[in-house]
Amino acid sequence: MFKNLTKTEKSWVLYDVGNSAFTMLACSLIPIWFKELAVGTAPGQISGDNATAYYALAVAVVTIIVALIGPVVGALADRKDMKKIFFTTTVALGVAGCILNGFATGWLSFLVIYVLAKVFYSSSLTIYDSMLNDVTTEERMDEVSSYGYAWGYIGSCIPFILALGAYIISGGLSEDLMLISPRLGKIIGFTVTAVWWMLVTLPLIKNYHQKNYTERTKGSIRLVFGKIFGTLKNIALHDRKVLFFLIAFFLYIDGVGTIIDNCINIGTDLGLPTVGQVIFLLATQVVAWGGSLVFARLSRKYDTVPLILVCIAGYFAVCLYALTLKTLVHFGILAFGVGCFQGSIQSLSRSYYSKIIPPENSGEYFGIYDIFSKGASFLGSAVLAAVKLAGGTINIAVASLAVFFALGFLFLRISDKTKSARA
Repeated sequence: MFKNLTKTEKSWVLYDVGNSAFTMLACSLIPIWFKELAVGTAPGQISGDNATAYYALAVAVVTIIVALIGPVVGALADRKDMKKIFFTTTVALGVAGCILNGFATGWLSFLVIYVLAKVFYSSSLTIYDSMLNDVTTEERMDEVSSYGYAWGYIGSCIPFILALGAYIISGGLSEDLMLISPRLGKIIGFTVTAVWWMLVTLPLIKNYHQKNYTERTKGSIRLVFGKIFGTLKNIALHDRKVLFFLIAFFLYIDGVGTIIDNCINIGTDLGLPTVGQVIFLLATQVVAWGGSLVFARLSRKYDTVPLILVCIAGYFAVCLYALTLKTLVHFGILAFGVGCFQGSIQSLSRSYYSKIIPPENSGEYFGIYDIFSKGASFLGSAVLAAVKLAGGTINIAVASLAVFFALGFLFLRISDKTKSARA
């Protein structure tokens, strides 16, 4: 599949392969390692409920920080010859944080380091997404963006399997399987992920060249803030195509993110075995790889918006199917459905947005994009929590997310029919 890509496009795709390893770890083993450190009766340890609350708070802190600094980092990176510098710096700091996380011995230090690593990781993604305008043409954006997610999903399985293996032989599933200490298993898991992340990023650092940029000016920091507010005002008052897309994106990506972030919680609430859930999580990566490649091929023949609408409709059906969830087999079917559209809805949204924004300000615009992306997780999590607190089942909670996909479908149709301000 790499045969059709240029050297720069391949390098860009490889960063998805690298950073997805950290994403996979964050969705699976990191919460487990945190609770192993936090929960207990020893001095300094806390209850399981408090551990869950503190972890959720840390995720919320990351969301807020990234949403606030994203446009600033993006706007500063838009300046001539600065995008590679900002990208390399955020990647290096994220990788360093990932390694340090493995050596943390207390739950509080573990959580603080994780928050910092996740902030730098998320900031690198803001810049990475904005590079799409530089590494390929508008006609190839859908396909290249889809390849990024596709190979990111399958590539992340390699370091994750090694990390999972270290977790298993450190007694994670049973003390009978313990060959190394839990602390060493954690160190190996984080280090393998960090090294993989860094190594597959090196080609992009070497081959990337910033083509679209704004000129540097004196007093740039002060001007950057003024420019961001000006851009937000312009989107709200004049660029309705971008505005309606961002509203649509906020709505449907809320459902996507909520399902991804709560996949383990869904299975746990149903009383399903953890091992089976992890296996299906790995299988979902493979399905997402195949689904992204299928949509990459479809993007050669069909426009971006109809393909995104198909993905939204698919997620809508998945949410309704959640009403039937009872067994591990049902969970597996749900995971398969999510995998079919998970990578494609994100990759096509990224490429569509790249097409309707000014390329020279892509970093700033993708910072704004991240506000809508990261901010959405609050709403989805709040809906799940409200349904549960009201006495509803996890099935009803997940099914309620269908509303977000329905509204997202509607606003995306409106965006598609709205004339671009760039026209």
